[in-house]
Parts: sequence; C-alpha cells; structure tokens
Amino acid sequence: MELIVSVIAAYLLGSISFSYVVARKIMKIDIRQHGSGNAGATNILRVLGKGPAILVLSLDIAKGIVAVWLAKWLEMMGFLPAITPLGEWEGLAPAAAGLAAILGHNWPVYYGFKGGKGVATAIGVVGSLVFFPAVYVGIVAILVIVITRYVSLGSLIFAVFTPVFIWVTKDYYGHPGPYFYLTALLGVISVWKHRTNVQRLVNGTESKIGRKQ
Repeated sequence: MELIVSVIAAYLLGSISFSYVVARKIMKIDIRQHGSGNAGATNILRVLGKGPAILVLSLDIAKGIVAVWLAKWLEMMGFLPAITPLGEWEGLAPAAAGLAAILGHNWPVYYGFKGGKGVATAIGVVGSLVFFPAVYVGIVAILVIVITRYVSLGSLIFAVFTPVFIWVTKDYYGHPGPYFYLTALLGVISVWKHRTNVQRLVNGTESKIGRKQ
C-alpha cells in the first residue's frame, strides 16, 4: 500500500505542468496552443524567452528529484520494504516513483492528460538515481545541442544512451536492476514522444534552438 501511495504522489507531483503555469502567469496563454505546442521548457524558450525557460526547466527537474528522494526516504525509513513480489529488488520504489513523475509530466491529470515530453523531469529522476552515468551522457548530449542547436537530438541521445552506459558499466557502478529497466523504458518513451522530431531531423526540417516557430 505504501508503494502505491508513493507512486500516486509522484504522479500527482509530476502532473504539475510548470510550463503551463508560468505561461498563464506571464502571458495569460496556454503554452500548448503556441510555438511547437509542447508543454515544456524548450517551447517556453521559443515563446517567452530565456528567463521563463530556465525557471520551467529548473522546476521540472526539481519535481523529478523530489519524487525520487521522497521514495528513497520512505524506503530508508522502512515504510517501503525492499522485498517485493518480484523478489529483493533494491531501488524498486525510487524507480517506480521516478517513472510515475515522468508519466505525470507527459500525461498530466490536471490538464486533460496533455503534457510535455518529460525530458527535464527525466533528467531530475535519472540524475538522482544514477548520477555519474547521467552526468557523462548528459555532457555528450549538451555538446551535441551546442554544436547542432537541436535540443531534440540531445534529448534523444540522453534518453537512448543512458541505459546503454548503465548496462556497459554495471559491474563497475553496481546500480540496482530497476534503475536500468527504468532508464531503458524511459528511452523507449522518449523516442516515441519525439517521433515527429525524429522525422523532422531525418528530413532536415527540425527547428533549431533560438529560432522561433
């Protein structure tokens, strides 16, 4: 029961769309009806500028961090047992909470289940669970964004190669199994959410950062 409550709480937290809230407060608009139509920091950057985009990015990352660390705290306090019907899977509760937060961001109950692509929240979640793999792959993703100015390409690199890095270095870092499976699932979700971006990247029509749509 405690695990279910933790997951529901993480989903409800993730469902808070800070891009929607900030756009409403500043411009009295629904960000989902402007720019690319995505409820995320990149679209806020295009429509409202750098300041609001940095704020939204920070808040979206923060809710992923809070969701994971709340579950970790409950697990450490003994409210969320490590033994599950699947066996002794250390880290299952934080991984499940992190996934729930991202699902909430992508399909928020407060906004008709129309949200963003979950990249910033995933950064908070993955960074909290597997810090060094997230940093190493994140550096590569950032460099790709700086060089190509394609945020979507950097986001896809982060989503796809993080689980690959975790798998390759599993004997060195020893991350719990649920962390790998979570990042692998997030990679699949991210590719699906970015499917139109992938098509535009292939066609050479993807919008670059700094260009208004």
